[in-house]
Amino acid sequence: MAQVETTAGPVDDSELGLTLIHEHLRVRSESVSFQFPHLYDEANEYERAVAQVSAAMQRGVKTICDPTVMEAGRDIRFMSRVVEATGIQLVASTGIYAYHYVPPHFQNRDIDYMADVFVRDIEVGIQGTHIKPGFLKCCTDHQGVTDDVEKVLRATARASNRTGRPIMTHSHPQSGQGLAQMKVFEDEGVPPERVLIGHTGDTDSLDYIEELLSHGPFIGMDRYGIDVILPTDRRNATVIELAKRGYADRMMLSQDACCTIDWFPQELIDATAPNWKMTYVLDEIVPALEEAGVTGEQVEQMMVDAPRRWLAAA
Repeated sequence: MAQVETTAGPVDDSELGLTLIHEHLRVRSESVSFQFPHLYDEANEYERAVAQVSAAMQRGVKTICDPTVMEAGRDIRFMSRVVEATGIQLVASTGIYAYHYVPPHFQNRDIDYMADVFVRDIEVGIQGTHIKPGFLKCCTDHQGVTDDVEKVLRATARASNRTGRPIMTHSHPQSGQGLAQMKVFEDEGVPPERVLIGHTGDTDSLDYIEELLSHGPFIGMDRYGIDVILPTDRRNATVIELAKRGYADRMMLSQDACCTIDWFPQELIDATAPNWKMTYVLDEIVPALEEAGVTGEQVEQMMVDAPRRWLAAA
């Protein structure tokens, strides 16, 4: 039986249960929060995180994967406080959230230096604690695989190969970035079953998705509630069709919800993404999928079995 690292220590993969594969307790612009802390309300951020996690748990969620890493404000002690208040099994991550560049510290050092940093998190602990990440995170957006982004992708791949930890990506499917990521991972020799290409559900191009699936990764249908990118009905239609084609065991459902995020004013988020919360999939999406013919077994594959198999890949 495999074990998966959580912020409270390792658990057997059989104990993961209903899993939200991609959610954030908090996202912050690191440089802004460090330099201008008066702009932030720590107590409010904590209360909102506890409220959203508790609501998800009331609907049966046992495990949440939080891919907040460097450049998105990772704070493992904040995460631990939310875990202590709620009892959720939280799987943290290591890596760098970068669309086009990384800080000079990493620009002026090689790929293996960066990989060593990720491996230290996995083997020793995050931010001076003994808490270890359960997976690695990296990104490619519409800017494509820039030199700095390629360094992060390759360092992530090498850290995965050294430790067995699975990889989750942020991708931009409209420009084919999931395929670009897989090309790098394949070049580095990462087993495809250890890879989750995130945000694949931001497109309803079945041709693109099936081409991506042909390379062997899991895919994240994980941005429910962000209708400004793709409306819910089109996201659902894609999941329904892929389930019919036999891919339920390779998909994972989530929301990429941020209990708080400082990128936009809260009133703008409330106005443009009112359903962007950790309970939307279970309250609205799963019933709609089942009404359209997705079976309970397929839902379990997407929300229990696939997350377990990916996290246990190590």
